[in-house]
Amino acid sequence: MVKHVNSRELEELIATSAIPVVCDFWAAWCMPCRMLAPVFESLSQEFEGRVEFVKVDVDENEEAARKYRVSSIPNVTVFKGGVPAATHLGFVPEQVLKSFIEENL
Repeated sequence: MVKHVNSRELEELIATSAIPVVCDFWAAWCMPCRMLAPVFESLSQEFEGRVEFVKVDVDENEEAARKYRVSSIPNVTVFKGGVPAATHLGFVPEQVLKSFIEENL
């Protein structure tokens, strides 16, 4: 299941998580972000227990967006060991995003 988190919660999670954290930086007005939402939700169920899936609204959490240099959305970032390990920009089909996540676990 995907959790919606704020900047502080994201920092705490990526600093303490024993498993990779996949974050979807998004905004409500962004159509590609809205198209990616069901794909992201589906993958969160498939990877349950192996990966933590979270969403951060960049309009409400500018601090996180600035820190991780999010200038285009949707921006899916994999965090491992408390740091960004890989980033994927834009909408992609589920299989493409799944492959991206698997390659960066």
